[in-house]
Amino acid sequence: MYQTITGRLKGLIGLFWREVAKFGVVGGVAFVIDTGIYLWLLGSFMGGHPTKAKILSAAVATVFSWIANRYWTFRHRRQANMVREVVLFIIMNGIGIAIAGACVYISHWVLGFESAYADFVSGSVVGLVLGTIFRFFAYRFWVFTAELDEDPAFANDRRLLETDSQR
Repeated sequence: MYQTITGRLKGLIGLFWREVAKFGVVGGVAFVIDTGIYLWLLGSFMGGHPTKAKILSAAVATVFSWIANRYWTFRHRRQANMVREVVLFIIMNGIGIAIAGACVYISHWVLGFESAYADFVSGSVVGLVLGTIFRFFAYRFWVFTAELDEDPAFANDRRLLETDSQR
């Protein structure tokens, strides 16, 4: 019994490590894209419109994120129905944004931490971490769900989770 549990745990870790690493890289690049575009827009023609600038920068970063996750992070799990995949991706990103927004709301309005620093920490640190954890599992289990075992790099992933009695 103990060997089965530890074997499955090792298999699970082996299965996720590639996706987690790639997901982290994509998220980091998307964060840089979002922040870079936002700061550029604020310093140029959208200086008086921070909300519009943020929406535009987040939209560009989200498009990058979908393309990178579809064709790199979860390339072995792409759905045949791309429209369904995009709709689910947008919904899951909306939930991730709501998680960050809820963190700011709770910090600012419930706990009374009203400084810009507190808003930044609650939204861009705590909210980003919680939203990122949600997004990874949402993408992994709801958005990019097809299992393309014919891809040689991933052909044996399912075996990592099977016990000896299931093989």
